[in-house]
Amino acid sequence: MATTTDIAPCRAVTPEEVAHYRDKGWVLLKRFIAPEQIAVLLAKARAAMGEDGDSNPPYGIDQPYFNAQAASGYADPAVRPMLHGIGAAAKALMARKADVPVRLFNDFFAPKLPAGKKTRNQGNGATSFHQDFITFAVDRSGGMTFWIPLESYGPEAGTMSFIEGSHKLGVLGNYTSYDGKDIREVWPELTDLPMTEQVHYEAGDITVHSHFTVHGAGTNGLDRPRWAYLVLPQPADARWNGAPPEAFVPDAHGMTPYGRFPDDAFPIIAG
Repeated sequence: MATTTDIAPCRAVTPEEVAHYRDKGWVLLKRFIAPEQIAVLLAKARAAMGEDGDSNPPYGIDQPYFNAQAASGYADPAVRPMLHGIGAAAKALMARKADVPVRLFNDFFAPKLPAGKKTRNQGNGATSFHQDFITFAVDRSGGMTFWIPLESYGPEAGTMSFIEGSHKLGVLGNYTSYDGKDIREVWPELTDLPMTEQVHYEAGDITVHSHFTVHGAGTNGLDRPRWAYLVLPQPADARWNGAPPEAFVPDAHGMTPYGRFPDDAFPIIAG
């Protein structure tokens, strides 16, 4: 199983990081992405969304967690090599015994807007604790999120916190089905598990979490956006399960339930 990558924008993941991810359901990768690449991403985000992170048209997902905007990084030659580096790291973290490639499922900018300001778009609230898996309408596990802050941030900006080991509990349902309750009320088993402090990120640090891992974040107490770029790899053998997805439009790609994701729209980023 390869745990290294020769893609310049990203460093290698270590066996210790792979072990932490497999055990805890998340991992902090210090200095994973080169500062020059982070600068490219931040400039791209501001060009698309404005300096305030709030000047883009509504994305179509109304929730308080962040203001989303498609990044389409694979089409950008300044970003594509980094995505292949992320793919190599994702393949190591998935730790599949078979030689399963990795597919880019989605990538988007996700600035959390300042809680103390009136905003045009939604995205200036707290991120309630939730699990990602059920919203993506795929038929198998293995997917993960590379959460990439585009500046140095601490808890005051509304950074991430994880319930460690929650990925071992399986699928916990869609957060919209909890009738307004916190996931820890619906699944009290989560209260027996340790929860991390909110992460301190320096530029180039990222976190990776399994789509089964329960996570959340506070509000952004800064007077500016908390810029983040999210990359979602999936194992290339994953199929759409036919349920309504939030991350893609099946009709736009001629997709059928339990058919393969098309390579042109969901490119392979690690072979």
